[in-house]
This record gives sequence, structure tokens and C-alpha cells, in this order.
Amino acid sequence: MAVSPGTITNADSASGGGEDEGKHVKPFTPEKAKEIIMCLQQPAVFYNMVFDWPAQHWTAKHLSEVLHGKQIRFRMGTKSSDTAPQFETTCNYVEATLEEFLSWNCHQSSISGAFRDYDHSKFWAYADYKYFVSLFEDKTDIFQDVIWSDFGFPGRNGQESTLWIGSLGAHTPCHLDTYGCNLVFQVQGRKRWHLFPPEDTPFLYPTRIPYEESSVFSKINVVNPDLKRFPQFRKARRHMVTLSPGQVLFVPRHWWHYVESIDPVTVSINSWIELEEDHQARVEEAITRMLVCALKTAENPHNTRAWLNPTELEETSHEVNCHYLNGAISAFFNHYGTSEVVETQALRTNREYTIKEELNVHNHMEVEQIGSHNLSSETVKQEAASPFGLDLVPVIPSSQEPSSARGGIFENDGEEFVSKNGKSFGKLPNTKRQRMMSESENAVVEQVASDRTGALSQTFVSTDDLLDCLVNPQVTRIVAQLLIQGKSV
Repeated sequence: MAVSPGTITNADSASGGGEDEGKHVKPFTPEKAKEIIMCLQQPAVFYNMVFDWPAQHWTAKHLSEVLHGKQIRFRMGTKSSDTAPQFETTCNYVEATLEEFLSWNCHQSSISGAFRDYDHSKFWAYADYKYFVSLFEDKTDIFQDVIWSDFGFPGRNGQESTLWIGSLGAHTPCHLDTYGCNLVFQVQGRKRWHLFPPEDTPFLYPTRIPYEESSVFSKINVVNPDLKRFPQFRKARRHMVTLSPGQVLFVPRHWWHYVESIDPVTVSINSWIELEEDHQARVEEAITRMLVCALKTAENPHNTRAWLNPTELEETSHEVNCHYLNGAISAFFNHYGTSEVVETQALRTNREYTIKEELNVHNHMEVEQIGSHNLSSETVKQEAASPFGLDLVPVIPSSQEPSSARGGIFENDGEEFVSKNGKSFGKLPNTKRQRMMSESENAVVEQVASDRTGALSQTFVSTDDLLDCLVNPQVTRIVAQLLIQGKSV
């Protein structure tokens, strides 16, 4: 259900005024948009929220004129059907201008151009993770073209944003971000998002190699998975959405995502929103950094680029990482103090934390009902209390399998789930919750067993095998909690 930017919606009309006035009224106030973002635990698309942003005109051609021939680093990937992910450590890179990129993308690149070694029919190019601060360092006025304050974050603009420019087929490997939640504004072209909920993490076979702070990668190419090697992936619940220009996607905390460009040129702008949970997440990241760097540099001190993501440019010595870990723990205590707040906010057991993670995706009884074409009378009653409507559309599972086949999670007996603002979002039965817990825990064991079976011909355990266990997100979460607990006594 696509609503083009600037369209007058029911929400606009309800705001009062005639047609000329109504078309300039956004469906959500900044306060309401922020309330939705802080409470909603499912991906959703905002419509009609950015039609007046100057950045809506930031096509690749426009940006090439603004940047006046500035050299940008492009990641080059192959248009292949391999079952292995194309991690950034396996890609080549070129320094080129946006003009050169657009010429190459139109098959007009000269033999001496920056892309001369890359056949356009076989390769894609991606200028990803470009921070505005460094990209537009001498044009800071352009920061004001991005107005995240419309979503309830005063003062947030392009300065806290990154830019992504890609050709057809350009993509990021499937991963989750350990910090914050994500707002993504699609400017030019379309991108297809494959999303998976946090509780499906064991089914995505997480790895920290290549290492990048705040990015947990999946070993799986989710668009062409090797199900013999990764059989648990069959259990993962894929949510898909195609993001078009003028739309803003909200990606909640710890949702896995694989993003691919499906048009000849795509331009996106995103901003990560800090969350309360990030304080402990930074401790977990510091633990991960220390373990990965210690083991991988000891294994091969002269080849860090084989395992360190190209975007990770900081020093990796043990001294620096130890300082980093101590800084993360100090920051945690500076925020929470050493009182009971520490225990209530951070010292949850792993089991309690996992229960919360598994509840995240199941916040509304009406989510799947609204996504269905067969709306019941009960749904109509619930819709009034739901944030979803013409201007906010939930991203629902792509499978047509009914929710009852997935475990009956929408039944109404059991413990009630309450959001951050105290609003009830329905109930999850205790027995079902326990079963979900059991399945998730069993999946970790089965995953390890599967990896072991697939490597019976090997006579040794590699450093990466060990790291996959030591820095598994579930393990580092427990270690962080134990560290914090030990320092709070």
C-alpha cells in the first residue's frame, strides 16, 4: 500500500484546514513519531513525513554537483549467485568521483577511468557508510537538509547521518547493529530489505569475523542460503519490504537486515538513534573487541586485514582495547550509578534478557491482522488504538504461513507485555514463552553440532571456531553482566 509523498491523507484532513493547508500537515507530530519509535518493536514504514525535506532532491547526479569531483571510496562486489556472503574483507575498492560512478553505471566509462577493471555487467559498486561530517566537511550548511527533528529528535540532522549510494545489486551482508535503532530515508531508487527478528539470532549463525564494532554478521547469504551447511536457517522468519523514495523505514534494536539495491542507482540516508540499552551493549562490544583482537593478532600479527573490516580503522593493540573496555564500564556506572538501578537495568540473567528479546517482535495482537486482507470486527476495534494506518505500515513476515503454525504467540492467556511507556501490548502465554526459550537455546546447541559435523574432516579447531563461541552475542552478554556485577559489589 504505497502512498506517494505529499498525498493528503485522512490524518492530514483530520488536522483541520482546507486542501492547501492539509497537504502541508504531516500525519504524526514529532512527539507522536518519537513515541512510536521508542515503543514499537517491529519494523515499520513511515509515509508522508519527509515531503518537505530539501534532502529529498539528493539524487546521485545532484550530489555529484555538490561534491565537485570529490573522491569517494566505492566497494566493488560481484553479481554472483554464490552461497557465501560477500563480506567487505573480500571486496575490492576504488577511489572515484560520483561523476565517474554515474558514467560507469551508464556503460560510458573510458578505459582509463577509475572503474576500468570492473565490467558493469559483472560488478556492482557501493559508496556505503559515508558519514556526512567527513563527506561534507566544508559544506556544513547541507546538514540542515535532513530534518530528523520531525521524528522527535530535536537538533538531529545530517551531522548525525550517513549516506549510501549504490548501483544495481549493491548490498550489505546480513547483520545486526548492536547499538541503537535505525531510521532510513530512501531518496533515490528502491532498496529491498530482508529483516529477521532478534530472537531468530541462533538461526542466523552469528559471527564476529570480519570484526567491526557494533556489527554482528551472519555466516549465511540469506538470498541464496546453503541449507545443508546451515539447516537452522529454515526456522528464521523473514520480513521483507521494498523501500521507495520518500519513505522512511524504522528498524528496531537488534533486528537482522540484508539490504540490496534493486534499481540502477540508489541513494539512502540513515541515522542510528541511541537507546538506554546501549550502555551495556558498549561493554559487550568492548569485551568482543578485546577477545577478537587478542586471538587474531596472535594468530597472524601481519595480516589484520584478513579479519578486520575495512571500516574499522582504530588501533587494535591490547593496551588500547583494555582502555576501551575500562572506559565502557566506567561510562556504564557513570550513567546508572552503583545503586539498585544497576541491578534492575543491567544485571538480568541471560534467561531473563532472552525472554525480553523474544517478546520484542510480538508487541501487538493486531499487527498480523492489520496486514491481512481479512480484517475481523475485533481488528477494527483494535485499530483505533494501534499506531498503524495509512501513514505507518508494519513490515510483516513474508511467509504466508499462519501465525498459529509458528507457535500460537497471539493467544491471550499469560503474562502481559508492557512497553516502555507503560502501555499494554497484549499477552504472551507463559507456556508458549518457555517453549520459545527452549527452542532458541536448543538452536544454539544444534548450531554448534551442525558446524562440528560439517568439519569432521578437520583435525583442529581454528581461531575463528573458538571465537564464534567466545564472542557469541549470548556469551558476551553474560560476561558483561558478570563484569558489571563484580564491579558493583
